[in-house]
Amino acid sequence: MSSVPAATRALRVLSFLASQPEPAALDHIVRAVGLPRSSAYHLLNAMIAEGFVTHLADEHRYGLGVAAFEVGSGYSRQGPLQRIARRPLAALVDETGQSAHLAVSHGTAVLYVVEERAPGRPPLVTDVGVRLPAHLTASGRAILAALPAAQVRALFPDRDAFVDRHGVGPTSLSALRLLLSETRQRGYAVERGEVTPGLASVAAAVLDHNGHPVAGVAVTYADGEADEAALSRAVRATAAGLGRRLRGV
Repeated sequence: MSSVPAATRALRVLSFLASQPEPAALDHIVRAVGLPRSSAYHLLNAMIAEGFVTHLADEHRYGLGVAAFEVGSGYSRQGPLQRIARRPLAALVDETGQSAHLAVSHGTAVLYVVEERAPGRPPLVTDVGVRLPAHLTASGRAILAALPAAQVRALFPDRDAFVDRHGVGPTSLSALRLLLSETRQRGYAVERGEVTPGLASVAAAVLDHNGHPVAGVAVTYADGEADEAALSRAVRATAAGLGRRLRGV
C-alpha cells in the first residue's frame, strides 16, 4: 500500500464513506481501505481540512463533508440526470397541470437544474441555476430526509446554518429533525409559503443505486388550490422512475 499514490488512497476513503449508510469509525475505515492506522488518521485529517470529510468527535466516527456533496452535485449538474429528467418532468406537468422542477444538493442549499413551467401558473423563483436553502424547500427536505442523521447534523451544526427567508421554517437542528421525521413518515416532503408566500410544493427524492438521494423532484402550486395527495402520488412516481433509470433498471 505504501506505493499507492496519496490521491488514490483519498479516493478510496471517499468511495468507502459514500457507500456506508452512516459515518464510520477509524478502525472500520482502516480495515476497508487497507491503510495503516496512523496513515489513515493523517489522511483523514487532511481531508477534513479540505472539507471532504467531517469528524463527528462525540461518536468517534468520520463521514462525508460538504465538499464531497458539492462534488456530487457537480456530477449531477454535468451528468445525465438533467437529460433523463426533462421528459418525465414535462409529463408530470401535463399530468398535474402544475409547474415542476428538479433540484440537487449543494451544501446546505439546493440548486435547481431543470424546470418545466405549466401554462397559466404563477411565476416561480426556482429558475435553473437558482440556489435556495435546503431546509426551507420541499426538494431540499426530500433530499435531507433520505440522508443519515449524522450527515444532516454535519450540514446544520448550529443555528447559524439556518437561513431565514420569510420568518417561517425550522431554525434549529431539533426542529429540522422533527420535520424530516414527519417527511419520512408521510413519504414525501411539503413546503407551504416558506419560499414564496401563497405558494406550496410537494417533493420526493431521487435515489441512486446506493439509496443515496441525488436530487429532489417537486411541483409547486397555489396553496389550497390543488389536491396534495394526488400531487404527491404523481411526484413520487416520477422520482421513482428517474431513480430506476439512473440505476439502469
